[in-house]
Amino acid sequence: MTSSSHVLDDLAVAPVDAIALEGRAAELASRSIKKESKRQGLLMALSMTDLTTLEGKDSPGKVAALCRKGMRPAPGLPPVAAICVYPDLVAQASGLLSGSTVAVASVATGFPSGRTDLSVKLDETRRCVEDGADEVDMVIDRGAFLAGDLALVYDEIASIKEACGKAHLKVILETGELATYDNVRLASEIAMQAGGDFIKTSTGKVAPASTMPVVLLMLEAVRDFYLSTGHIVGVKAAGGIKTSKQALRYLAMINETVGDLWLTPERFRFGASSLLNDLLMQLARLDSGTYQRPEDFSKD
Repeated sequence: MTSSSHVLDDLAVAPVDAIALEGRAAELASRSIKKESKRQGLLMALSMTDLTTLEGKDSPGKVAALCRKGMRPAPGLPPVAAICVYPDLVAQASGLLSGSTVAVASVATGFPSGRTDLSVKLDETRRCVEDGADEVDMVIDRGAFLAGDLALVYDEIASIKEACGKAHLKVILETGELATYDNVRLASEIAMQAGGDFIKTSTGKVAPASTMPVVLLMLEAVRDFYLSTGHIVGVKAAGGIKTSKQALRYLAMINETVGDLWLTPERFRFGASSLLNDLLMQLARLDSGTYQRPEDFSKD
C-alpha cells in the first residue's frame, strides 16, 4: 500500500472555475437525443443501472423481487448492471443472481454516515465479499476530510480497497456534504490515488445528491487521471436521478467529456431505485406510440 504522506505531498489540484463548470453543464443539459439514438441511449442507461434498495424496511421478499426485475426488466431488454443492497442481504442476492450477468453490490463502512471504527469497516467489507458481493460501495469519512485530515481519508480508502480483494470498490464522496467544487475535486483525486475503482457522488441520503455540474467535474477528474496515469476509474451518479430525460443528459455529457471509454457499465453507473421504471415506460412508448400507466410496472 502506497504511503499516504508520499501521495499527498505530491498532490496538486487546481481550483475549480465554478462559473465555467456550471455553464458547461447547462450547455450539455440542453442536448436533445431523438429517434433511434434515443432508443439506444435508453437501453444503455438501463444496462448502466445499479438497481438499489437501501431502506430500513428492506426484506428478503423485496430483494427477491428486485433481483428478478434486474435480471429481466421486460421481455427483450437487457439486464441491469447490479443489484445494490445492505450487507445483511448480500448472501441472498448473490444466490438469486448466480449464473446471471448482474453483479451484487453492497454498501459498507458504516453507510451512510461512515462514523464507525476502521476495524468495523474492514470487517463489514470482508463479510460482504465473503457473502458474494462483486462490488463494495464505501463512504469516505467526510468529517476527517473537512477537518483537513486527508491522510486518514486516503488510508481508509486504501485499507478498504485491500479488504475488497477481487471485488471492485466504489468510493462515495457524499458531494452534498463536501459543499464546494474544490472539495469534490480534491476528494475525487484522493479516492483515485488510494485505489478506488469508481468515484461515486452520494449515498442518496443527503441533498443535493447527484447534479450535472458535480458529475461533470468528476468526469473531468477521471479523464485527467487517465491521461496522467493510464488507469481508468469509473464514475457513479447516485441520488435524485429519476427520469429518462435526466439519464440521457448524463449520457450526452459523458460522450462529450470523456468519450466512448466511459460509455459502458464497466465505467459508468446510475445508482437509482425509480429510474428503471421510467426507462421501461419510455421504451414501451417508442414501441407502441402510447404511454403505459406507471401502475403497469412493478414498484420493486
